[in-house]
Amino acid sequence: MPLQKIQLKPGVNREVTRYAAEGTWYETDKVRFLSGMPQKIGGWERISANTYLGVCRSMKNWVTLAGQNLVAVGTEIKYYLERGGAYLDITPLRLTTGAGDVTFSATNGDATLTATDTGHGVEVGDYISFTGAVSLGGVITAAVINQEYQVATVTNPNVYTIEAKDTDGDTVTANASDSGNGGGSVIGYYQIHQGNQIDLPTLGWSAGAWGGGTWGIGDATSVPMRLWSQSNFGEDLIFAYRGGSLFLWDATNGTEARGVYLTVGGTDVPTIVNYTLVSDISRFVFAFGCNPTGSAVLDPMLIRWSDQENASDWGPLATNQAGSLRLSSGTEIITALQSRQEILVWSDSAVYNLQYLGAPEVWGGQLVGDNITIASQNAVIYANNTAYWMGKDKFYVYDGTVQTLPCSVKSYVFDDFNFEQTDQVVTGTNERFDEIWWFYCSSSSTQADRYVVYNYVDNIWFYGSMLRSAWMDSDLREYPLAATYSNNLTNHEIGQDDRETSTPTAITATLVSAEFDLDEGDKFMFVSRILPDVSFIGSSADSPAVSMTLSPMQNSGSGYNSPLSEGGNSSATVTRSATVPIEQFTGQAYIRLRGRQMAFKVESDALGVAWKLGYPRLDMRPDGRR
Repeated sequence: MPLQKIQLKPGVNREVTRYAAEGTWYETDKVRFLSGMPQKIGGWERISANTYLGVCRSMKNWVTLAGQNLVAVGTEIKYYLERGGAYLDITPLRLTTGAGDVTFSATNGDATLTATDTGHGVEVGDYISFTGAVSLGGVITAAVINQEYQVATVTNPNVYTIEAKDTDGDTVTANASDSGNGGGSVIGYYQIHQGNQIDLPTLGWSAGAWGGGTWGIGDATSVPMRLWSQSNFGEDLIFAYRGGSLFLWDATNGTEARGVYLTVGGTDVPTIVNYTLVSDISRFVFAFGCNPTGSAVLDPMLIRWSDQENASDWGPLATNQAGSLRLSSGTEIITALQSRQEILVWSDSAVYNLQYLGAPEVWGGQLVGDNITIASQNAVIYANNTAYWMGKDKFYVYDGTVQTLPCSVKSYVFDDFNFEQTDQVVTGTNERFDEIWWFYCSSSSTQADRYVVYNYVDNIWFYGSMLRSAWMDSDLREYPLAATYSNNLTNHEIGQDDRETSTPTAITATLVSAEFDLDEGDKFMFVSRILPDVSFIGSSADSPAVSMTLSPMQNSGSGYNSPLSEGGNSSATVTRSATVPIEQFTGQAYIRLRGRQMAFKVESDALGVAWKLGYPRLDMRPDGRR
């Protein structure tokens, strides 16, 4: 018989069985499709050896008037500016004490410093720094005290403790001479409270809404994780965490300056905000889910905006354009997004658009879709003049109307999805390849360990595994930028390997086909030879290679004798599979393999390997019905 091409449609189909998906690919990991052909994705490399505290959940890239290329990095612990690989702490201060309000005491032989400050309001884990202190008389010197600390314990509303350390971070134990109190010039700088790294489910009595759950058991709710939103106001940055206040970072104060409360010097600025955004051209600052003017109670469906070109003036007057609007469909606003000519707003069950109308209404809202869901505030992205987002059971698209986005891997994604950690879903574009990436937690993970990708030009889907907590495209930088769980940022699509640490490791890339057979599968096939078609252009390895595996089955659904990565088992009676190494100049490889159905697998797991698959061919012939 003539040689048979392995010529499959691009993308992955997991909505049917492995046999019913014939003619398509069935599994991918670290593999994309470019011009219809599968290839290994690019590598990644950390931007520096520096790290930040916490897990990054959001990033924002912009360039100041001075030409500084900055990335805002928000974690559950702090808020940073990344510049040149350094992470500059701009976490706002909750409180600055008066001189002498804080005093210290130490115990001989103990590293614990007891701080006294009436009505301090600190919580365990808060970060605090001190200036103006003098030595306690012994080893607890001024240099020991005058630095940043994390609160170890809270004794009462007036007393808390820290663990003494030197400037290298090593523990310092007080001696008998440390009998002072730090002097009357000590000033304490109390940073805002940190939040939760993940959503923390709460169960039992009093959890959840009244009447929810089984009598005597209670309902299930969760204490939400910290999520940030941010937007540029010119070269400045407006930012907020969910349920917190609005903050301003002023570029004219330099990158070392901290963010400050927008309420300072402002008029009627919201004090509780779930999400913030600055309109693109008109320059209104928006608060989505916030307290009304004159109230300190959160209205989760209320939208307020500042006066145009004035981030601190929020009091609605006849002489300005500040105002508010309340949405009606849903129970809370989740997120918002600037599109080309409108601002899109998602509640937990509907989508609205906001358009600038001018005085007196200023902004008007219109319902454009209901009976929808959205996984998280970071689950939506704008690309190709269209908004795409992940719901809690499907994907959606808005291009003037809201529609369900058909997905050939939907069941695969949502059948292995941690619904207690939907807040961790994050999306971003990789426009070089016309892709939208969503990262999410698999059912057994509390870290975003899976990704699913939609190519909006080719209208195909694929998926894989990767630990990433935030993603940002390469608009103002050379490469896409992602946040890792190693507390650093990595450039993506650079090289061929994993350089998240100083020691590069190989990226394992896997591609598996659905089952194929001869005719209608009524005959066995005998394969004697494989002629590979694979390019290794872009590899840095001296001898780049992949392995190609053919796994036969006696009958559809009988399982693989040599299991593939998913769904295989050893119950089949077929005697073996065949794996052959394919190098740069391999013209053909001889094998002996027999089965009624087969699956084809390509895999690489070595350093410096890049590959792109063409149309491998098989030398195969019918070999009887039994």
